[in-house]
Order: sequence, then structure tokens, then C-alpha cells
Amino acid sequence: MTHLNKTISAAWVLAATLVLSSCGESEPATEGSEPQLRRLTEQQYRNTIRDVFGGNIVVAGRFDPLERIDGLLALGASSATITPAALERYEALARSIALQVVDENNRKILVPCAPDSNLTRDDICAENFVSSVGRFLFRRPLTDAEQTLYTDLSGAGAEALGDFYQGLAYGLTGMMVSPKFLYINEIAVPDRDGLHRLDGYSKATRLSFLLWNTTPDAALLDAAAAGELDTDDGLEKQFNRIMASPRVDHGLAAFFEDMLEFERFDILEKDPVIYPAFILDVAEDAKEQTLRTLTHLLLEENADYRDIFTSRKTFVSGALGPVYRVPVENPEAWVPYEFPDESPWAGIHTHLSFQTLFSHPGKSSPTLRGQAVREHLLCQKIPEPPGDVDFSDFNDDTNAVNRTARERLIAHNEEASCAGCHKLMDPIGLAMETFDGAGQLRTKENGVVIDTSGELDGIAYTDAVGLGEALRQNPSAPACVTNRLYAYGTGRSPTPAERQWMTYLEEKFAETGYKVPDLLQEMVLSDAFYRVAPPSLDTNTADAGIASTEETKL
Repeated sequence: MTHLNKTISAAWVLAATLVLSSCGESEPATEGSEPQLRRLTEQQYRNTIRDVFGGNIVVAGRFDPLERIDGLLALGASSATITPAALERYEALARSIALQVVDENNRKILVPCAPDSNLTRDDICAENFVSSVGRFLFRRPLTDAEQTLYTDLSGAGAEALGDFYQGLAYGLTGMMVSPKFLYINEIAVPDRDGLHRLDGYSKATRLSFLLWNTTPDAALLDAAAAGELDTDDGLEKQFNRIMASPRVDHGLAAFFEDMLEFERFDILEKDPVIYPAFILDVAEDAKEQTLRTLTHLLLEENADYRDIFTSRKTFVSGALGPVYRVPVENPEAWVPYEFPDESPWAGIHTHLSFQTLFSHPGKSSPTLRGQAVREHLLCQKIPEPPGDVDFSDFNDDTNAVNRTARERLIAHNEEASCAGCHKLMDPIGLAMETFDGAGQLRTKENGVVIDTSGELDGIAYTDAVGLGEALRQNPSAPACVTNRLYAYGTGRSPTPAERQWMTYLEEKFAETGYKVPDLLQEMVLSDAFYRVAPPSLDTNTADAGIASTEETKL
């Protein structure tokens, strides 16, 4: 009877624990998903080269674009492959970098030893170099087999070329075309609770690429080697150190650059006849203005995330001063600025970056702007339009009857196949119609006063500033950035089994006043962030097979 009572008692405790967990009192358990294999983005590649070898190394090469999946290029990196043509470009780029590393201007700083002779191989010095550099390129210590492979490549190159440093460049090139450098390869290990988690070096890599967008530094790799990242105190210590670094600004900016689809600035075009003031400097500074504003508000001021939709604080440059009608004394510097209360500029959706990126080359687009708000700021996917839609009525801005975008959209949306989606997008975009396709202010279109009123999910507004207030009150906005940050950091979308965990993160975000540093802390100090399902195959073995094939090619 006593044994039965103990069994019942234990069952009650377990049930009570589950109830408390479901009520948000404790962190929900999750099994995660399989470890990720992600190709380095162009920015991550360039940042790694800068941080390993210094900012004077020129990275001159083309990178294959990534596919945007579930709103992020970072997720496309998890499905990206390297074609034979792309591998040749990577090899040429690696060779260029390697030759710069070992040239007479850099070798004394970047090569930690001197050979007995410059004319032949020196395996001891080569091994020293391979070991020290490989640790940062592969984001973990090299295995004995890797150490031997690249030392031998360096030696063979030195003998063939009659030059130790040319041989060293040969071995370094081999490391830089290896998938162990070009891909972030996460390793799963059994955890104490019978599930699986990332090993220490994979944890270090996740932390560094999420928060710095670059390879782990020596202190982070040392912590991984010592097992410190497998303890709560050790993980928190490294998180605090990383967040105290100025490099975290660049890491957060990289996230928002992905979330807001800013890579499109590379191909952005505006009709120079219609918008002669929209020059290259304006486009580049428009992007930079928004990223500076976001990092300042969310990191330096530790503001409520929702303030990004209403804050009038920003930065202006010499190129942007005329656009915003703000005098800039030093045209070479970025100047903090706060728009006055009566200004039409408040929130990042009114920035030049948003207005120009989500418009046509020769005119504004309420639909594109509304879609961008739904998809990028609220994480609400809008279906693609039917292939047979006739846009001629809307595109005819010389129509004597329907002279404004609002009037033309009303006529266009009489088609049943269009109305459903356009009701979700157009009222949002019409709130921003006082900004033309180049982000310049206007009050009339074809002589008619522009009506910017509308509503977002039941909240009415009269203009773009009011739209920002509606976005601030929309619960989908903080939920969206929570989801995107988690997906960006893990390289995959949350699984259906992680829905409870994501809800928990959203609740914690709200409890802290929607502070992004607190959200990051809650996320990366959690076991769930590093929890992975058992891999379906030995990724180390598979990766090694690919590597040996490509390195033999050298």
C-alpha cells in the first residue's frame, strides 16, 4: 500500500509539473530539429576573413545568391549547394586571399613562425600555421587527419614551387575551399537527459554568427574547449561578453538587413528622369540609416521593440539631408536627429529605405508597400497574384476618372480574384502614398489631394504616422521578430512541436517590455536553443567525404 501511495504521489507531481509548464511557469521542453548544415553567406564569409586575417585583405569575388525561405536568406543557406562553377570561383577567391596572407607585407604578422629556409618545405612551421588558422576557419580545432592533410599540402606546394610561403598559400587555399569552412556544420552529441544537443563548438558558432555574424573568437573557442558552454554560468558569461562588444551592433544589423530584404538594394533601380535626385549615395545611405536607427534604439537605448514603428529618432547623412529637409553641417558624418512632432516621418516604415525599396522604378506602389509590412514586419504571407491578372487599369496613371492610386486600386480590385489579398495590403500602403517612389514628400497626385486614411486589423489611422501606432499595437509585430530571430539563429523555421516554446519566448519578450537584448538572452541561454534531434546520418563522415574529394582536386 505504501508503494502504491508513493507511485500515485510521483504521478501527481509529474502531472503538476506538466500543468505548470503549460501555463508558462517554466520553460517548455523541446526536442528541436536535426543539426543544420548552412552555407556561409557572403557577409559571413567576408567578416570571417576580416576577423581572421585583418581588414587589409581584399575579398574580391562573386558569390552565388541564396534563396529566401520563410522570409529569410539565412534559411536559404541551409539548403544551398555549391555548383562546380561556384567551387571554381571559391577556389580562385581563396587563392587570392591566401597569396595576400603570405606576401611580404603580411607574413610577419599573420604567419606565427619563420621557416628554416624560404626555398623549401618546413613542416613544423607549416603545421603551426595550419593549426592556428584552421581553428578559426573551421570554428573548432583541426583533427589529426586534417592537420596532416593541410600540412602535407603546404609541403608539397613548397617543394613544387620552390617557395615555402607559396606552398603555405597552397595549403591555406585547400582549407578555404573545404566545406568545413564554407558550411557551418553543426554536430549533435547525447545530452544528460537522453536527448541530443549541440556540442560546445557548435554552440560557440551559433552564438557568434547570431550575435556577431562572424566566426567565433579565441575566447569563445577556448570556452567551448573547456566545456564552459555546457554550463549555465559559462554560457551566461560568454553571452554577456559578446553583448558588451561593439560588434553586436553589426550582428543585429545583419539580422534586420535579412529580415527587411535589404539585399534588394544591390539591384534597386529608379528612373533617373522621374527621380533625378535618387543617386547611388542616397540609396546606400538610405539602407544604412535604417540599420543605424534600429541598432541605436534596440541596443544603445534598449528601447521597446515596438518603438521602431513610432520613434522619430534617427540618423541623417549629407546625402540624406536634402531628402528629409534637414541641414547637415558635416556632410561626411552621420548625425543623430529627431524629427519634430508635426513631421510625417516617424517609424522605420517611413524611412527612405522602405519607401524606395518597395516601389516601382518610376512610381510608388501601395500594394508592394502593404505587402512588405504584412510579410516583413508582421510575418503574414500574402499569396502570389494569379498569372492572368490585368494591371493595365491600375498602371494607367493618366486616367482622367481614376486619378489617384486609391481610386485606381478600387477599380482594379473589383475583380474577385484580386480583392481578397488587396484588402490586406492596399489600406496599409495607401497610408504611405504621400511618399513618392523615391521617398519624396508630396500632398497631391495628378492634382488630387491624397487620402492616406485606413485601418490595420481593426485599428484606424489617418496617415503613415498613425499606421505606425497601429503597428505598435499589433501583437503580430513582436511575435514576428521573435520567430524571425529564432529562425535566423538556428538556421531553420520553428517546428510545429516548438509552438509552445515559441509562445513561451513571446510571453517572456512581453514581460521584459519587448527589449531585444532580453529576448536574445532568454533565447540563447535556454537549452531549447541548442536542442537537436539525433542526426539521420553521420554528418561528420559525409562532410569528410565531400572535403576529401574537393581537396584532392587542388
